[in-house]
Amino acid sequence: MATLIPENTLPNGMKIFCIRKKEVPIIYRQIQEYFRYGIELHEGDTVFDVGANIGLFTLWVFHLCKTNVNIYAFEPIPAIFDVLQANAQRFEPEKIKVFPCGLSQESKTMKFAYYPNATALSSAYPDGSKQQRDKFKNAILRNLKDAPSQVRWLRWLPLFLRSLILDYKLEKAFQVEQVTCQLKTVSQMIREYDVQKIDLLKVDVERSELDVLLGIEEQDWPKIKQVVVEVHDLDNRVKRITELLKKYGLSKVTVKQEPFKEGSDTYNLYALRK
Repeated sequence: MATLIPENTLPNGMKIFCIRKKEVPIIYRQIQEYFRYGIELHEGDTVFDVGANIGLFTLWVFHLCKTNVNIYAFEPIPAIFDVLQANAQRFEPEKIKVFPCGLSQESKTMKFAYYPNATALSSAYPDGSKQQRDKFKNAILRNLKDAPSQVRWLRWLPLFLRSLILDYKLEKAFQVEQVTCQLKTVSQMIREYDVQKIDLLKVDVERSELDVLLGIEEQDWPKIKQVVVEVHDLDNRVKRITELLKKYGLSKVTVKQEPFKEGSDTYNLYALRK
């Protein structure tokens, strides 16, 4: 299997399997944003990586904690999970446990939209509408100086050319396949694996983030020390998630937007238990 999957080398020298090499530096840059505003890990910690994709965050944590860490990584899209599993097996599968499922409010199966040309956009709640693409395009155009290198060069082109090229790239990115995925809950996994503590719950699930958090039963919240979650601010979701976390004792909450995403509805939320 490994010979069929492309390889890439991360800036830290780690070799990994991937689906699309061009996507790796974009995701790698994004995961650096998660360790801010007091979020930290130590050797021996336990991490839930929800929406693991091919495992770049998982492998970063594995490296950060000098391989002394327990990671539970969840990825529901079968084609992406295969690469996540290959990466885990390449390192230490005893400490990097991977699961071919997503986490949600309840255990069930659900149709997902899989974007093979932009795997990180895959979602149970897809929005490939022209309105959404235009919002995406305008956010990129506004923030080109802070964009990943793959599109930053567009700032040297005339505006009409930038727009045409982005339209083409987005048309390709939003080519979609429907897949059926299994979903479980955080509390279900805590019970099944007798998890005593979660030092960091990382959630990046493309509009399913509230579902993930609502799948945590009241008695399990005290086990969770830190949360970092990408939030799509639909239906006042940033406020709702902030209130939910504070209700269960994660009282130090910081909401920030990456420079590249300014003007979009996407935020990073960092929460710590004091």
